[in-house]
Amino acid sequence: MTDLMSIGASGLRAYRDALGTTSDNIANAQTAGYVRRTTRLAEAAGSGDMPLYRAQTSPGGVLVNGVQRSVDDWLVEDSRTSIGGAERATVRLQWLQAGERALDDGENGVGQSLTAMFNAADTLAADPTNNAWRLSFLQSVGNTVDAFRTTAAQLQSVSDGIATAASTGVDQVNSDVAALQRVNEALLRSREGSTNQASLMDERDRLLDSLSGALPISVTLDAHGAATVQVIGSSGPALLAGPLISPLGVTGAPDGTLSLTLAGAAIAPASGSLSGLTAAASTISGERSELDQLAGQFATQLNAAHQAGKDLNGNPGGPLVSFGGTAASLAALPLAPNDVAAADAFSDNGNLLSFANLRGQGGTEQGWAQMIAAHAQMVSAAKAQDSAASTRRDGALAARAELSGVDLDHEAAELLRFQQAYEGSARVIQVARETFQSILQAI
Repeated sequence: MTDLMSIGASGLRAYRDALGTTSDNIANAQTAGYVRRTTRLAEAAGSGDMPLYRAQTSPGGVLVNGVQRSVDDWLVEDSRTSIGGAERATVRLQWLQAGERALDDGENGVGQSLTAMFNAADTLAADPTNNAWRLSFLQSVGNTVDAFRTTAAQLQSVSDGIATAASTGVDQVNSDVAALQRVNEALLRSREGSTNQASLMDERDRLLDSLSGALPISVTLDAHGAATVQVIGSSGPALLAGPLISPLGVTGAPDGTLSLTLAGAAIAPASGSLSGLTAAASTISGERSELDQLAGQFATQLNAAHQAGKDLNGNPGGPLVSFGGTAASLAALPLAPNDVAAADAFSDNGNLLSFANLRGQGGTEQGWAQMIAAHAQMVSAAKAQDSAASTRRDGALAARAELSGVDLDHEAAELLRFQQAYEGSARVIQVARETFQSILQAI
């Protein structure tokens, strides 16, 4: 009778814990990073034969062997790899689109301003003594200079934004690694199979997912579940190994390019948001340099063409713009309408007519068009990459969630099953009590 009551009591304890675990699953169904748990139940060892009863079996009840998380190491690793690829593609596309907006190929952009300037020169060539059209031509030159300067400032702003995002991302990585190190320490002290250990492992995996979104990482878990994290492709120290943390850093060059370091050694991650930021920074840096070259070409060609002619007073034409080496330094010089060198040695408008030679093959207009076309193609390719990487990530996360996520219908069925088992265990104790009372009354 004592064994029968012990069996019932063990069932009450075991199914109470199982009900608690199921309730936790239901309560955390929408909690990010929560992994479904199950209570491990096992048969308790029998106590042997009883004095008044001998049988072939010796039931001993049920034991709780801890809480088990529903995880698959391969699915977890695959999801982290896909997260890194998707983050790189998404971040790179985001900043390339910001660069596209900065280039501004609209009405006030460099391309249309150049076209408007050449059109103003053609208009003035039709009536080279018209003071209003001379003023209009000078204004169109000023507008083109403003377009170059504005574009340079906007690209600089994009470059600064990338650098800020990279700095924030590096700070987040270092913060996550420090938090992960604390979780590792807690895991070393946690009891095997406990709910506390499962919660710590959930937090560990959340932090590892966050890190994999920033950098490509390889993870090794010890017997306690504590993680050692290495940056893939780095030959230097581990990002986290036991109590040792290697700090991640980022350095910006004057041209806007970014360099990542781990414990002072340069690294070049192939995936993750930081990889996308360094790639975007390199692209924007190249376009800033190309814009500077176009501005220099514009200044050189325009000044040479204007200085080849004569102004309204018969004096040689002077430079129209000044250039200090960058598009941001480009400036329109303060000329009066009479200073426009429209004439050449043969006619009043001959020099302006020669401005047409600055267009077409090798001209600034064509260089700008090629720059815009190249960036548009880059953005288009980046969109395709982002779509493919996002699809792969979503599929990997869905496969992981199918195993680790909480299905409320399944949990409701489990709740009913364990409730019935709990009631059955209580009934066993009741039967044992009634039987024991009957035996005492019969004595």
